[in-house]
Amino acid sequence: NSSVFQFNKIVKHRCCRFQLNVGNYKRTVKRIDDGHRLCNDLMNCIQERAKIEKAYAQQLTEWSKRWRQLIDKGPQYGTVERAWVAMMTEAEKVSDLHHDMRTNLMNNDFEKVKNWQKESYHKQMMGGFKETKEAEEGFKKAQKPWAKKLKELEAAKKSFHMACKEEKLASAREANSRAEASVTADQQKKLQEKLEKCRQDSQKAREKYERSLEELNHCTPPYKDGMELVFEQCQQFEDKRLDFLKEVLLEVKGHLNLAENQSYAAVYRELEHTIKSASPEEDLKWFDSMHGPSMHMNWPQFEVQQEKPDVGKGVRVKALYDYDGQEQDELSFRAGDELTKLEEEDEQGWCKGRLDNGKLGLYPANYVEPI
Repeated sequence: NSSVFQFNKIVKHRCCRFQLNVGNYKRTVKRIDDGHRLCNDLMNCIQERAKIEKAYAQQLTEWSKRWRQLIDKGPQYGTVERAWVAMMTEAEKVSDLHHDMRTNLMNNDFEKVKNWQKESYHKQMMGGFKETKEAEEGFKKAQKPWAKKLKELEAAKKSFHMACKEEKLASAREANSRAEASVTADQQKKLQEKLEKCRQDSQKAREKYERSLEELNHCTPPYKDGMELVFEQCQQFEDKRLDFLKEVLLEVKGHLNLAENQSYAAVYRELEHTIKSASPEEDLKWFDSMHGPSMHMNWPQFEVQQEKPDVGKGVRVKALYDYDGQEQDELSFRAGDELTKLEEEDEQGWCKGRLDNGKLGLYPANYVEPI
């Protein structure tokens, strides 16, 4: 009985190990379907990032436009004003770069994943993917003979355990009968015959169990070879997906990493140059000449009546921005107004001009453009 117990324990352990292998391939098969879903996830990931880049680019453009107008209409002046406005130029250029980033993410990266997914996964008429079905059928075919033998082994094990149980029960009854005086010789004989039959049945069940295990072990090497072959094919398919994913992620990184973009670096070199070129000393000198003691003054002097200036003299220009004259000798106009430029821009950036109502005066040269 002790040897039977030990044998049964070893067989049960080995059988459980083999039994755990049945159906284990399902996770490998599911990985193929997961790969298709992960392509969708990656496309959604890229698409969401592209939307963020687009929104950021639009925000930069709107911010630049608003502040450019505020600065143009504000009291800041001179080279420092140009340095401040350079920040708006930086925003506009960076906005263009983020628009390009969005375009690359969608037109290159998103489309690349979409096309690879279409080429790698083929949908069937009845649902599912061809690649998944082939893997499923390959594993089933490799496992079918071994699974059949395993089923026979389980049945033989069950019969053997039942026979052992019957033998143990018959042995106990026969032993108890010898100690009881009420049991007749005929009854004692029948119990002994029952015990002997149980022992024979147990031995036969044991032999059948051993044969089943031997047959299963005989099927194991080709079963393992077949399963490993199909598994390796699945590994190769997954390897292609992982390599592709890595390749796409590196391309996405290249599109996101503006630090490697020469145009991006140029934007900030230009911004830095403009800011460093600002000269407070020059701006103070200009302010003095325009609004301080050094400004040009039309001192009162003896005048004789002059003929009305020739309207055709000068160059017609159009105002780009609103301007309110700060001094009596300055003109005021609104964006879109037309006037006549009578003299070229001076060193301080002012021009002499005439409004259509005949008023003469000075105005900032950069506030107008030729018509």
